[in-house]
Amino acid sequence: MNRLQDILNLLPYSEPFLFVDGLDEVSQEGITGHYIFKKDAYFYEGHFKGNPVTPGVILTECMAQIGVVCLGIYLLSEKASEKMQVALSSTEIDFYKPVFPGERVSVISEKEYFRFGKLKCKVKMLNEKEELVCKGVISGMVLKGEG
Repeated sequence: MNRLQDILNLLPYSEPFLFVDGLDEVSQEGITGHYIFKKDAYFYEGHFKGNPVTPGVILTECMAQIGVVCLGIYLLSEKASEKMQVALSSTEIDFYKPVFPGERVSVISEKEYFRFGKLKCKVKMLNEKEELVCKGVISGMVLKGEG
């Protein structure tokens, strides 16, 4: 099994709340990955009537799962286990374009710092046309769990 697949296997999410299809690159300084928003996802019903758009909170979650959680798992690779604890601590995101059902997005994350279990990253999301969908800063706590 390859290193990128190992990271995906350690994610603490499952359907319908998994927003990572794959990882493209990872290093000590950052990570890139992608996701396709399923046309029949539960959150499109009623958001918005007749013109479904991916909610900003879901875009933020996708960016956090790829840009902070996956990178945190990689950075803790020798300590990583299924007992990892992950908690989002802050977000500051600006939105520029909508994401519609069936669209593929790419997430690019650059580590600002990782110390004492807190990971802070500059994260951006691009659509299939390489247009900026949203960007910002996301921080989270990535710790090895007890037990």
